[in-house]
Amino acid sequence: MDFLSIIIIAIGLAMDSFAVCISKGMCRQKFNAFRSFKIALVFGVFQGIMPLIGYALGVGFTSLIERIDHWLAFVILLLIGAKMIYESLQPKEEIDCNCNCQESEVINWKVVITMAFATSIDALATGLIFVPYHDMIIKAVVTIGVVSFLFSFAGMFIGVYFGKRIKIDMTIFGGIILILIGTKILLEHTIFA
Repeated sequence: MDFLSIIIIAIGLAMDSFAVCISKGMCRQKFNAFRSFKIALVFGVFQGIMPLIGYALGVGFTSLIERIDHWLAFVILLLIGAKMIYESLQPKEEIDCNCNCQESEVINWKVVITMAFATSIDALATGLIFVPYHDMIIKAVVTIGVVSFLFSFAGMFIGVYFGKRIKIDMTIFGGIILILIGTKILLEHTIFA
């Protein structure tokens, strides 16, 4: 697996966090960079750690996984991508961002951690595709974490300033990206091997 594939996988995985952070930013009147940094850091840490956990769980099955790694990567990325696309096409409740509540700079860490965990579960399964690539796991974990942090921070910014005008669900793009990467890995190991 090359580094470009890792970056593209990281972008695909970051789309859930990106979409959540846009929606949360939409309900704020002004952008607070330090507050957004802390929230984005939590999303980045969860997205980075989960593939490492998936990788660690899969290491015990290395001999089995190495024989079918391309099929495993394809199926995992296809299922995660399809799930993201399916969820993005489901009807959603409108977010009422015209509330007259006072904005607090206090972060509800319980909500942030819950959202970060929920959006990073897909990354846990993705960790299995790195089992045959022992030399790439640290690079993958750091890359996925950093990309998720950057996308989450950008999502908060975009949500505050442009969110009410944007009606695009970025999760569908993340799903498509993951399916395409899975297909690329499968083709590289079967047709173009």
